[in-house]
Formats: sequence, structure tokens, C-alpha cells
Amino acid sequence: MAAGLMVGATASSAAGQCGRASWYALHSRTANGERMNPSAMTAAHRSLPFGTRLKVTNQNNGRSVIVRINDRGPFIKGRMLDLSKGAAGQLGFIGSGHTSVCVARV
Repeated sequence: MAAGLMVGATASSAAGQCGRASWYALHSRTANGERMNPSAMTAAHRSLPFGTRLKVTNQNNGRSVIVRINDRGPFIKGRMLDLSKGAAGQLGFIGSGHTSVCVARV
């Protein structure tokens, strides 16, 4: 769904895919061991390597942001990417909680 990866897709197929994204704002540690910063431009993905950079584009308004994968998730069926609150704010979907996105590796 979001960030160029479909459920069941491999990490190598990350470019140019579309799906659903949501956002989250924890204050704990991410799966790669760094402290979660809700303002940072970061994201969680099930299988992409930590450090992978993705251009995420909100399909509802055309806004884009570049994020770095630093966590695992999302764990909700039908979603492919969890974005930090900061990234979601830049993409303009804080209020709705989720949106349609397309992603590409950068």
C-alpha cells in the first residue's frame, strides 16, 4: 500500500508501488534501536532494510516527502507503511489517520 510495497512484496519491488499508509507517534525505541522522534521524517515498513529512503506521495493532494525506514510495521492488514507524525503532517493526513500513497526508492 504505502511506500512502494504491497503486502507480501519483496524489498526489491519497492519502487513505484501504491497503497495505504498510516501514521504513528511513539516515544519509545524503534526496531533499529534509535529513539522514536515523532517530528523526524521516518517510517516503518515490514521488510525494507533500515536506512532505505523513500519518496512518499499522498495521492489525495500530491504532497511528497522523503522518509528513512527505521522501524518495522505496520501491523494492520491492508497497510504497507507507517509514517512518523511529522511525515504525516507534511503529507497532510494527520486528521484522517491514513491515506493513499505511492512510493519510490531514492
